[in-house]
Amino acid sequence: MQSPVVALDSAPSFELAPGVIGRSLSGERCTLNRVELAPGSSVPQHDHPHEQIGLVLEGRVMMTIDGVAHDLGPGDAYVVTAGVRHGARVDDSGAVVLDMFTPVREDYRAAQAAASGS
Repeated sequence: MQSPVVALDSAPSFELAPGVIGRSLSGERCTLNRVELAPGSSVPQHDHPHEQIGLVLEGRVMMTIDGVAHDLGPGDAYVVTAGVRHGARVDDSGAVVLDMFTPVREDYRAAQAAASGS
């Protein structure tokens, strides 16, 4: 079982896409995920059954949600309804984003457990 308190920026990491690293913490009903996007990286268009709420912490992110592009910077937040296609890309500066998902991202929990060797 994951500790109820973690230093999220140093938690075991797992790759979400080339150059895109996640570090997460899950409770019973939701997952918090810190996403580090390397300069020039992208998250391909995808969808999932989880509602997602995110906040850009550092850098700029071009987020496309349901076909509409949004240029987001630090302090900008977004909501992605379950089942809606979305993706992101960053410029040469990279970015850090904090995402919350409900229900729990079991795939993230498993990937992080594998990365930590548990």
